[in-house]
Amino acid sequence: MTSGAGSQPSPGRDRTLTHLDEQGRVRMVDVGDKPTTDREAVARGYVTVQPETLRLIQQGLMKKGDVLTVAQLAGIMGAKRTAELIPLCHPLPLDRISVELALDGERGRIGITATARTSGKTGVEMEALTAVSVAALTVYDMCKAVDRGMRIQGIRLVRKRGGQSGDVDADSEE
Repeated sequence: MTSGAGSQPSPGRDRTLTHLDEQGRVRMVDVGDKPTTDREAVARGYVTVQPETLRLIQQGLMKKGDVLTVAQLAGIMGAKRTAELIPLCHPLPLDRISVELALDGERGRIGITATARTSGKTGVEMEALTAVSVAALTVYDMCKAVDRGMRIQGIRLVRKRGGQSGDVDADSEE
């Protein structure tokens, strides 16, 4: 099954909220009987900044250090701690997490892409999204002294592979 962002569930697919029991109380989903499969998720987002901020980052002149490397490391660390931050998220052994940051002078922003992989009983969408979010927050923290107008935007899942619910390919370009 393939669906785009905001699309309706496929026919025959359960539309109930899985984190609620029959009485409407929160619960962690039981994945014990699900098969272990290879899973991958890709998330993207960006931080819009002033041209001078991009220049300072590119030239390595930010007082707090190498913005892109520190944000990359922070994103990786964030992905590894996702279950500690999101209450009903299962802790997962990550086979791989990569976080890439790219300066986009034409659009005045720093693009962030995270890819998470595991072999498990549940997906890694939250880990990929957390990685992008933490990387973006780190960029903001490291640059806020020179650019108070930064905007963290567009954080979204762009692709997932594996699992019972099928693959998702969402619109990844803006």
